[in-house]
Formats: sequence, structure tokens, C-alpha cells
Amino acid sequence: MEWIESLQRAIDYMEEHLLDDMTVEAIAKQANSSSFHFQRTFAILTDISVGEYIRRRRLTLAAGELCNTEAKIIDLALKYGYDTPEAFTKAFRRQHGISPSEARKYTGKLKSYSRLGIQVSLKGAEPMQYKVVEQESFEVIGIKQGFSYGNGENLAGIPKMWDQVNNDGTCDELLCKNNGPVKGVLGVCVDKSNQDKQMDYWVAAAYDGETPDGFLKMEIPPSKWAIFEVHGAMPDAMQKVWKQIFTEWFPSSGFVHAGTPELEVYPAGNSADPDYYSEIWIPVK
Repeated sequence: MEWIESLQRAIDYMEEHLLDDMTVEAIAKQANSSSFHFQRTFAILTDISVGEYIRRRRLTLAAGELCNTEAKIIDLALKYGYDTPEAFTKAFRRQHGISPSEARKYTGKLKSYSRLGIQVSLKGAEPMQYKVVEQESFEVIGIKQGFSYGNGENLAGIPKMWDQVNNDGTCDELLCKNNGPVKGVLGVCVDKSNQDKQMDYWVAAAYDGETPDGFLKMEIPPSKWAIFEVHGAMPDAMQKVWKQIFTEWFPSSGFVHAGTPELEVYPAGNSADPDYYSEIWIPVK
């Protein structure tokens, strides 16, 4: 349960410092995690970025003050982290659908986001199929894009990247060249948090040989992998298992993330098929 407790500490820290200029690094430290892995875990569990959670909570509190106090809009804008009333009004309208002035006049509805709390529920009706294996280092070839995870850019950018490679023939070419120990097209997340909240995302394939024209190469380090089976159409089946891993498996498994790149493995086949088989590989220790 230490994993759950550390995540709750990070959420409590965010709530206690909602009006401060928080950094993701300081938040992740409460969870004994790197900023990259905390952001990724948080997004998987909540479907929003850390920055979006903070923004929603601030604007929820701001709406309460507008309705219950005489505080000036310009003062509330500064209090909740906006440099100008115009920026505050734009963000307020995007969340609530009405302006701060309309909220003060009780015109329209407001949207409230409650404080997050971690709850543990007993599950088991849908058992998770996984195995733990040792794998020597291997190389992958592919293409990569860098994303900022501080503002949730990766959540929107990675699906667009997959659309591109599925449509331009990149995935088919990678499958043809796939001669390494892992079979299928890979989605690889690489932590670049020492470069201003950045991550690299690769669409790749395990490959042994000289780097083909048009591709980059990367080495995946030797690891102990927890390999999870995924059954069902993409992307829903993959997203469901990711949530199970972080809400059910990690809290009770005794393993922790090893901090090296993790893999999504997509074998050849129709990924929209309800019987499609894929895998999630997580390096653990």
C-alpha cells in the first residue's frame, strides 16, 4: 500500500499548494517518483495531465469565491495564477461556459471539480494475465517525436503520431524489418525529464543490423520485464489494461517501475478486431 500512500501524498501536496507556483518535480518528489513517471501514472489514472488537474481545481475554487465574496475579478485572477483579467476570463469561460461576471450574477451553471482521493477497491473478476521475464539488451529502429508532458501535450500528440505512421506506411515497413527478439510494432516511451519536462515517443521495431535509411536506432537496456496480455480492439483495450496495472497490479505486486523505457507491443493484425492480441512491457525491479 506504500504506492497508494505516496500517490495520495502528492495529491495532498498539490491541494495544499494550489495557490503557489508549484513545479512537477516538487509534486513528484512527494510520491518518491521522477517527474516523468509521476506525470505518466497520473495521466493514466485520471485521463488528464497534472497541469490540467491543477487548472481545474483553481478555477473551481475561483468560482466559489466569485459567488460567495466581494473580491474583485482582477484580484482573483492574480490569486489563481493569471497575469491578466483577460487570461483569467478566457480560462474561466473554457471551464464553466460563462464569464466571471456572469458567475457573480448567478447567470448560468458552474462546473465543479472535486479534490482527488485515492480509494482501493477489491477486484478480481477480470484477472490480469502477465509474466515476468529477463531480457538482454536489444536494439530498435524507428521514428521518434519529442513531447512536453508538463502541459499534457503528449496525450494529444501521440495518437496523432500513430495516425500518421499507420497511414503513411511506416508501420508496415517496420513490421517487414522486424527481426529482433520482440515481435511487432513498438510504442516506446523514453524519459527526457532532464530536458525541461520532455519525453521521446518512438514508433519502432526490434531490429538487428545496420540502421536502414529513414530510421533512427536506440538500444533498450537489459531489463526484468513484467509483460501483460492485452485482448481487444485498440485503443480501449490498451488503456483499460494500463489502468489495471496502476490501480491493481503495482499496489499489490511488490514491484516498482525500473525507470527505463516501457513498451507497447502491437503484433501484425487488425488492431480494431475485438480479438486482437497485444502486450504491455514494463521494466520492473
